[in-house]
Amino acid sequence: MYEGLETLTGAATADERRRLDHRLLSFVPVTREFSVGEFMPLAHAEIDGALAEGRRPIVVGGTGLYLRAALTDLSLKPPPAPGVRERVEHDLATLGPARLHEQLRELAPRTAATIEPGDRSRIVRALELAEMGELDDDQSEESELWTSDTRRPTLLAGLVMRREALYSAIDRRVEAMVEAGAAEEVRAAHAAGASRTARAALGFQELLEGDIDAMKRRTRNYAKRQLTWMRKLSGVQVIDATGRDAHDVATEIAEKS
Repeated sequence: MYEGLETLTGAATADERRRLDHRLLSFVPVTREFSVGEFMPLAHAEIDGALAEGRRPIVVGGTGLYLRAALTDLSLKPPPAPGVRERVEHDLATLGPARLHEQLRELAPRTAATIEPGDRSRIVRALELAEMGELDDDQSEESELWTSDTRRPTLLAGLVMRREALYSAIDRRVEAMVEAGAAEEVRAAHAAGASRTARAALGFQELLEGDIDAMKRRTRNYAKRQLTWMRKLSGVQVIDATGRDAHDVATEIAEKS
């Protein structure tokens, strides 16, 4: 979404955009904070507009929350009160995610059970809601991620790879991103005053510190969390992409639609 972080976030290249129309890319200034609550109506409008024109939208993602926000009507909780997020993120930086996950488990065990101990953003959000009195441990906003409901009839295709092949692909991709100028993007965004949410982009802090190996590790951990999330997703068609080219995988997806 962020303008100026295209290489870091894997946005479609200019050539890819000429071949196929892309929407909601590079439309948020890197200095601005942006939320899923702002994203959801924009995604709905793009999907509905494409369908009204007789076109087939392909929604690609990404984080579970943003993907579900594009496909469903999430009943999102309110944003944190001033100072709450800053306080929780300070605790995260000081104590680490595992310690905060323990705190969450004491406050809301059912919610904590749905969140990986290393999933920093979801731990922070859950603790924010708990502090604001908005976290229902029986019906948290996280529970809506696993329903089969969608606003429009949708084929959910989840791509997987064998672990060794996946990690090797991640390492190659990180190296290619760095070679293509991702670190320079990050430094430019930092100098421009990148917002808190822009800085949350995967690899931003690691490249700012010049630690490419840390970026690879964080990306591998993120991929593990994505797979865990996907396994909980109702109705997903799992497709093994190991050793296959993109056309072959796309053909299988098309045959399922």
